[in-house]
Amino acid sequence: MGDLFEFHVTATDGAARTGAISTPRGQIRTPAFMPVGTAATVKAMLPESVAATGADILLGNTYHLMLRPTAERIARLGGLHAFMNWTGPILTDSGGFQVMSLADLRKLTEEGVTFRSHVDGSKHVLSPERSMEIQKLLGSDIVMCFDECPALPATRDRIAESMRLSMRWADRSKTAFGDRPGHALFGIQQGGLERDFREESADALKAIGFDGYAVGGLAVGEGQEAMFACLDYAPAMLPQDKPRYLMGVGKPDDIVGAVKRGIDMMDCVLPSRSGRTGQAWTRMGQINIKNARHADDPRPLDADCSCPACRSYSRAYLHHVFRAGEMISGMLLTWHNLHYYQELMAGMRAAIAEGRFAGFEADFHARRADGDIEPL
Repeated sequence: MGDLFEFHVTATDGAARTGAISTPRGQIRTPAFMPVGTAATVKAMLPESVAATGADILLGNTYHLMLRPTAERIARLGGLHAFMNWTGPILTDSGGFQVMSLADLRKLTEEGVTFRSHVDGSKHVLSPERSMEIQKLLGSDIVMCFDECPALPATRDRIAESMRLSMRWADRSKTAFGDRPGHALFGIQQGGLERDFREESADALKAIGFDGYAVGGLAVGEGQEAMFACLDYAPAMLPQDKPRYLMGVGKPDDIVGAVKRGIDMMDCVLPSRSGRTGQAWTRMGQINIKNARHADDPRPLDADCSCPACRSYSRAYLHHVFRAGEMISGMLLTWHNLHYYQELMAGMRAAIAEGRFAGFEADFHARRADGDIEPL
């Protein structure tokens, strides 16, 4: 990659690491949480508001963008950064997971996946080569290999077959990606909850060689205990000197547990999706603004939070606008949630740098166990 895409670990505390990924579009402080901008927007947020929460990088969805407005159109309009008015780095997923979970009538072969769009029923083919082409048209800074992610639980045979197909696709993705200085390609480790398959997958990826490595195929219904058990060994199988990305995670306690186990990057729709359904994530755990207890409460969601929702609005107001179906409800709660997530990441970065991650983790769990403030 040359000097344009680099990763440096500046401190470790146990398996937890903090550092930075340098890209031509700016630095990504790790551990990093990436808000999800599925269709070239983080729902209910302006890009500058997302940046104000402390986000260094966004995630875009190859599957959604290739169907609407199409990658070709975005390329004609100057690429995804210009199109959505985000100047920082963007990571795009490969489209593989969404094809498996959203598309109709999909057919999987060695070549790739043929499917019908959930938008208009049109027929498409997604292969490693086409995924690389789409992500190049989008102009994303971090490109993900095209892979297949089987839903768990699955048989060992099914997991092995799927993982080996993904490794062949990883090799094809690397070839199709070519030489793109300043842009990075990440490989994706698969293998379900099977330690030997995770090892085989990691070895295959290291032999191909990537700029970063993702732990894929988790957060697909296996539960936190099983996910953590896998993360107790999976990240250490990947190169120490490259970023490690846990895809699709998660709740705040999932994130803290993943960072503890050596993960550097995460993404999840949860903070934005929860915000639109009246859920706020706070130091005290999850708060449901729909509940009647908030109707007369003049206090903020979280007195220690500096986001606009907490600084300028009461629980009573947030309860009212949610009940009334007002758009500002989703805007304020999404801003709060993204702010909280970025504050959590900043807290972990500082704790790792100062060698006090265990204390940070204990405080995090203790504060959540205390629960929300007493009703008035």
